[in-house]
Amino acid sequence: MLRAPGGRSGETFASPDPKLNLYPRFTAHVADALAALVTQGDLPTGLDTRAVAVEPPRDASHGDLATNAAMVLAKAAGMRPRDIAVMLALKLNHLDEVAEAEVAGPGFLNLRLHGDVWRAEIAAIAAAGGDYGRSVLGAGKSINVEYVSANPTGPMHMGHCRGAVVGDALASTLEYAGFAVTREYYINDAGGQVDTLARSAHLRYREALGETIEIPEGFYPGDYLVPVGQALAAEFGDVMLGKPEAEWLAIFRTRTVALMMERIRADLKLLGIEQDVFFSEASLGSRVQEALDTLAAKGLIYEGVLEAPKGEAAEDWEPRPQTLFRASQFGDDSDRALKKSDGSWTYFAGDVAYHWDKLTRGYSALVDMFGADHGGYVKRMTAAVRALSGDTVPLDIKIVQMVKLLRAGEPVKMSKRSGNFVTLADVVEEVGKDVVRFIMLTKRADSQLDFDFAKVVEQSRDNPVFYVQYAHARIASLKRKAAEAGIVLPAPDYALLDDVDLALVKTAALWPRIVEQAAEAREPHRIAFYLGDLAGAFHTQWNLGNDDARRRFVLADDPALTAARLALADAVGQVLRNGLAVMGVEAAEELH
Repeated sequence: MLRAPGGRSGETFASPDPKLNLYPRFTAHVADALAALVTQGDLPTGLDTRAVAVEPPRDASHGDLATNAAMVLAKAAGMRPRDIAVMLALKLNHLDEVAEAEVAGPGFLNLRLHGDVWRAEIAAIAAAGGDYGRSVLGAGKSINVEYVSANPTGPMHMGHCRGAVVGDALASTLEYAGFAVTREYYINDAGGQVDTLARSAHLRYREALGETIEIPEGFYPGDYLVPVGQALAAEFGDVMLGKPEAEWLAIFRTRTVALMMERIRADLKLLGIEQDVFFSEASLGSRVQEALDTLAAKGLIYEGVLEAPKGEAAEDWEPRPQTLFRASQFGDDSDRALKKSDGSWTYFAGDVAYHWDKLTRGYSALVDMFGADHGGYVKRMTAAVRALSGDTVPLDIKIVQMVKLLRAGEPVKMSKRSGNFVTLADVVEEVGKDVVRFIMLTKRADSQLDFDFAKVVEQSRDNPVFYVQYAHARIASLKRKAAEAGIVLPAPDYALLDDVDLALVKTAALWPRIVEQAAEAREPHRIAFYLGDLAGAFHTQWNLGNDDARRRFVLADDPALTAARLALADAVGQVLRNGLAVMGVEAAEELH
């Protein structure tokens, strides 16, 4: 039992279940109070409460929690918001955890909690450990997250990196929020670019066997194909020399794609990324016709002529009859071609078939990470999935903008070894996996990101990676400092923590809410933002000790308060570790 200091005299209340995080717990309290008002006849039945939320007030001086319940229910209830808020306040004031429920303005309701609620949250964090913040939001529903999906025509470069990190962090966020996640990579191993890759590899194969070669315009010139040519030479010897292209092209295409995918997997592993499914475009086969038959059965395919597009000519427009999908019925700007007049499939038809394959695997939701140059595909792919699934499986497409590479503010020169880009492997080797992953999540995915090699390793407050890692390293140092000072730590007594200490707990306690918000919005950058806020709160608390020695975490003459503050710091450290783990970043114990 916990005593409520400064509250109703002599009252005690049971410690809350650490498995039920504070925000969902109070959301349940509000729901119970509203249900009681309905039962009493004070509110009408049938109210839609899905928009009711419990969140921190914008101004911390207004209290610890706020609910919009009265504001969002007033219209449907046919009542003034303030009248609902007053009734709700009376109900919530009876909760042991609530010190005061106060109605503000036209009907906002602010709650002040007893300090022991926040003290109990420290214990909850310690008890849950790495599971603090895990959610049952997803209820085990299956979701497919497709990301990277780069053509196997070269190694991973920084153009792929951001989508890879954002997709992987999103998958981890969804898993942490209770979804069953499949991480998927779509291998673009069909089409003309793969034939060009095979021809380029054949040149390197000939080079490996001693020929002097010249790389024609339009082939892949990068040195990364040199080891591919050497591997082909080791496998086939000189058997393929002098043979017509028809005899070696398909073989070299298959082997070169396999060798390039080995390298791509290795590059992704440098970022800590391992995907569950690698789906081959070449394996679609009859799936294309199957998907089109499904659309045809719904009356969504017809033969027609598209209107000429405005501005630049669209790649799938021809001024003659084509097989078209009624995409405009599902929110697209126009209908879309599936088959060209010569009978060949459009690229879009292959993408439709691929998403049809995903749907047949039984996912409850799909997420695609698209590069900025694929923005025009969002509406058509969303329309296709809506049509194929009968509007039962949502497709969420996230656009990932480019990364601008800088060195001390100047654009980075391209890599000769790679052909025309900077490889992901080179960047990870220079600054490390954790720096790359963290920086990729410091902005919304749909906004351009600058990656300055000098700034991302700078040890300053302006570097978000350092700022968060430094907070964790400081926390890790506290027990060492206590031991060095010869302090024997008793069991922590949270009652010794005052309001200044508890302000730090309030920020840490936001973590479970952040997880659910990031998962629902499909925005993993929210985690990086939050960790920056939590680190900032900790650094602020730490710096108070510079002006007032009694505010320090380690007090040689006060083992009891030291133990309590170290438990507080440990709780913050645990939340930092949990957040960094979801981002795929290791928490630093020391910084050098």
